[in-house]
Amino acid sequence: MRRQLSYLGMAALLAHAAPAFAQDAPPPAAPDSAADLAKKLSNPIASLISVPIQMNLDWGGGFDDGGFKLTTNVQPVVPISLSPNLNLIVRTIVPIVYQSGLTGPGDQQSGLGDTVQSFFFSPNPKPGGIIWGAGPVFLYPTGTSRYTGGDKWGAGPTIVVLKQSGQSTIGLLANHIWSVAGDKARPDVNATFVQPFFSYTTKRATTYSLNTESTYNWEAGKWTVPVNVSVSQLVRVGKQPMSFGIGGRYYLSSPTGGPQWGLRVITTFLFPKS
Repeated sequence: MRRQLSYLGMAALLAHAAPAFAQDAPPPAAPDSAADLAKKLSNPIASLISVPIQMNLDWGGGFDDGGFKLTTNVQPVVPISLSPNLNLIVRTIVPIVYQSGLTGPGDQQSGLGDTVQSFFFSPNPKPGGIIWGAGPVFLYPTGTSRYTGGDKWGAGPTIVVLKQSGQSTIGLLANHIWSVAGDKARPDVNATFVQPFFSYTTKRATTYSLNTESTYNWEAGKWTVPVNVSVSQLVRVGKQPMSFGIGGRYYLSSPTGGPQWGLRVITTFLFPKS
């Protein structure tokens, strides 16, 4: 009888103490808010799986400045955790090209362009600290037409540095690619890409962005400098977070026969960690 009473006493004590332990236990981590996810999209090396589909329409180049080029870039971003303090972010750009009037009146070409894939090794940043990553970038000759691809393999270094403070993001992404193999009859690749960027994300998950995507062709000695202004909104379609954006661009500089104006529409699928 005494043993049964002692068991009942222990049970009552545990029942009384359970709420206290429950209050002390940390609550489960809340999922990222829409504004948090939108801000992560402003970071090219965020630990967030995303699949942007970016449509770029450029016009004003080619024959009599009446041509246009539509490039749809499929740009998956996949982060891989290598250790508690180091991530690898793989960014891939696969272009699908349709163009008209660039090589002659009424001429049309379409097909895949050449793929660019970047590997950023990025240490986990301290809160409020500088975010950076660096590694190799590769060019793959996936073009299906001599007008949409260069038939060259390429490689080089790439780096990104940025700072996120409050609702703002400012940074720089750059790479340089040299051709290392491929069709000797095609021009060599020796190009520097520089992309300074700034964005501001509101508490309603609206992001305003400004950047340039400048390329210097060392073989031709020519700059291509489009300035992009865009706005995007993060929403949830069911349980799927998505971002929709639109923007315009003006070419401060482009080679002879290059574009003058452009329009960009982008849809991004996000896959945050659950």
